[in-house]
Amino acid sequence: MALNARELTLEELLYCGVHFGHKSARWNPKMKPYIHKVHHGVHIIDLRQTLLMLHKAMAALQHCVRTGGRVLFVGTKLQARAAIKEAATRCGQYYVNHRWLGGTLTNWKTISASLKHFRDTEEKVLSPDFASYTKKEQLVCRRSLEGYEANLGGIRNMGGLPDMLFVIDANKESIAVQEARKLGIPIIAIVDTNTDPTLIDYPIPGNDDASRAIQLYTTVVVEAVLSGLQEEFAKDQTPEKIPAPRTTRKKPPATP
Repeated sequence: MALNARELTLEELLYCGVHFGHKSARWNPKMKPYIHKVHHGVHIIDLRQTLLMLHKAMAALQHCVRTGGRVLFVGTKLQARAAIKEAATRCGQYYVNHRWLGGTLTNWKTISASLKHFRDTEEKVLSPDFASYTKKEQLVCRRSLEGYEANLGGIRNMGGLPDMLFVIDANKESIAVQEARKLGIPIIAIVDTNTDPTLIDYPIPGNDDASRAIQLYTTVVVEAVLSGLQEEFAKDQTPEKIPAPRTTRKKPPATP
C-alpha cells in the first residue's frame, strides 16, 4: 500500500473498497458530484474525485502540522476504533475513539476539569496507599479510571483545542463536526454517499465502513502528519542567519 497520498493509485482504492457507497435510496443529493454511477442499487463513488480531494486534504494537513498545529483524530464506530488510536499514537497526535463527549471542543474548560480528575484518579490508583482502601473504594476508583481512559485517554495530553480534525464518518461524528464548525476548526472527513459534504472543509469521498478502506485512510494521514513534523523539525534546526555587523564609517576630521 502506498503511504503517500501522491503515490496512491485507483487500483489501490478499488482494492480497499473505497468506491462502494450506500444504497442509492440512502443518498444525500449533495454528494451527486462525487458519484460515478449506480450499480445493482448501490452508488459507486468517482475515485478520480477521491484522489484529487485526498491530495488537497493531505496538503492542508501537512501545512497545519508543519506550522505547529495539533490534529485530533475522531472515529468512534467499532471498525474505526483501533485504526484511529494506532494512527494518532504513531504520529504523536490525539484521538477520540470511544465516545464523543458533548462539549469536548466547545466546553473545553469543563473537559480540562475532567482531565484533572482523570490524573488525580490515576495517581490515587497507582499510589502505595491504594492498598489500604476498602475493596469497594478500589473498585469504584478502577471503574472510574477505566471510564476516563476510554473517553479522555486520547486527549489527556492535548493541552488545548486542536488546530484540525480528521474524521471517519462525518454523519456518526456529527456532534464533533458541529463543534469544530462553531469554533472555526478546519475539518478533514471521509464522506460517504449519505453525507452532506458542504459541512466539511476538506471532504474526501469514500466508503467509511470497510475496515480495509479505513486502514488506508489512516495510513495516508499518518504519513502526511509525519512529513509535516519532519518539515517543522528541519525548519527549527536551520541556523538563523546572523546579520553582518554594521560598520560605522568615521567622519574625517574637520579641516581647520
